[in-house]
Amino acid sequence: LSYLFYSFFKSLVGKDVVVELKNDLSICGTLHSVDQYLNIKLTDISVTDPEKYPHMLSVKNCFIRGSVVRYVQLPADEVDTQLLQDAARKEALQQKQ
Repeated sequence: LSYLFYSFFKSLVGKDVVVELKNDLSICGTLHSVDQYLNIKLTDISVTDPEKYPHMLSVKNCFIRGSVVRYVQLPADEVDTQLLQDAARKEALQQKQ
């Protein structure tokens, strides 16, 4: 199933996303790259709560380890939910066999 998400995130490179980390820090930025471990590289970043994280104001690009990600908010118009559901069902069936 992780390969499905990897392929999906690869299709969103260049789009603006919000990544919420397990430590409650939310980072907005442009998805630059993603790898098979779902590590994420963002460019042109900003934080949603700059008062709480003033040290992040000078940071423009970042690498986020996949294991610390809680959520990734995607642009709704970029997500083909039917295609994603079909792919998930197909992969689930293959794993049962």
